[in-house]
Amino acid sequence: MTLAQLKDELIAYSKTIGVDKIGFASADPFLQLKDRLLTQQQLGFQSGFEEPDIEKRVNPAKVLTEARTIISIALAYPSKMSNPPKNTKEDRRGIFCRASWGRDYHDVLRDRLKKIEQFLLERIPEAKTVSMVDTGELSDRAVAERAGIGWSGKNCAIITPEFGSYVYLGEIITTIPFDPDTPITEQCGTCTKCIDACPTDALVQGGQLDSNKCIAFLTQTKDFLPDQYRKKLGNRIYGCDTCQQVCPENKGKDFHHHPEMEPDPEIAKPKLIPLLTISNRDFKEKFGHVSGSWRGKKPIQRNAIIALAHFKDQKALPVLADLAKKDPRPVIRGTAAWAIGVIGSLEEKKLLNQLKNIEKDDKVLGEIEKGLNILENKE
Repeated sequence: MTLAQLKDELIAYSKTIGVDKIGFASADPFLQLKDRLLTQQQLGFQSGFEEPDIEKRVNPAKVLTEARTIISIALAYPSKMSNPPKNTKEDRRGIFCRASWGRDYHDVLRDRLKKIEQFLLERIPEAKTVSMVDTGELSDRAVAERAGIGWSGKNCAIITPEFGSYVYLGEIITTIPFDPDTPITEQCGTCTKCIDACPTDALVQGGQLDSNKCIAFLTQTKDFLPDQYRKKLGNRIYGCDTCQQVCPENKGKDFHHHPEMEPDPEIAKPKLIPLLTISNRDFKEKFGHVSGSWRGKKPIQRNAIIALAHFKDQKALPVLADLAKKDPRPVIRGTAAWAIGVIGSLEEKKLLNQLKNIEKDDKVLGEIEKGLNILENKE
């Protein structure tokens, strides 16, 4: 069997296991990416979640000696849910981003990548392979771009002609020297809708993101959310889809190819108040299978408190008061105290002053002061 025949067989096989798109790229170093990553590092635009070693991110041979090819795969995920629950005054709800609907995409893609590796090793036993999804050394987007999966959009997502940017990406580095595919020409043109719509101006310019301003990143942090971003959060409790939603290439794109990616509406759009008191066990049982749970429940609960403040939901005040008094976590106590100031009336001044007298943590005391100042400005 020739390598061309094997490539054709692999493409056909990939369709049978639920891979929506597959492409092949050379394993040469990503020199342009290296320049971009160094610039990001110098500007302080990195999130801290990336592989810290830039050489590993740009040189596949640092991950797999004698690397010759990188196989990139894409799986399309839904952009709409059927019968989404309504966000009512009686039951305020948060929202997980679309990439966190359904089963954790890391598990889904690893399953497909493992099957492709087995397929190749059955035919070429001496071949070597290394696969990765999202948290690996390589840049999924840079690989997908080189492999012809799509182009790198101004919103810093890979945009495919077939599925828009609503795709998960993964890759396999291999020693098998497949012929590479042709990259797709960038097609954003003069459009700047994603840059204009970004709630926090995190898209500095087309293709450049200041991760520290990005709501998708901010929802995953564990400390107090900086003041200037709290109003921007809205009811997002994990991730942000704004730059995808406004993209013309995503108009009408909604694919339901994979049953495991279908959202449970009560998980994708959960009621906010019950989140505040959910136990670790119940959180893991209900949300543990979605990618948005990877940082644990604290960031989700902090974001839920901010979302309730966004809605000025007075029904949340008793629970917030309880959290501000008793929760062992300073971030939750403090954010709850701030939210009481946003939601409450002058009656809540007494409560916040009581909290001020018993609180020992300086950061929490700062949040109590913020809450009191907000209440005083309502007079």
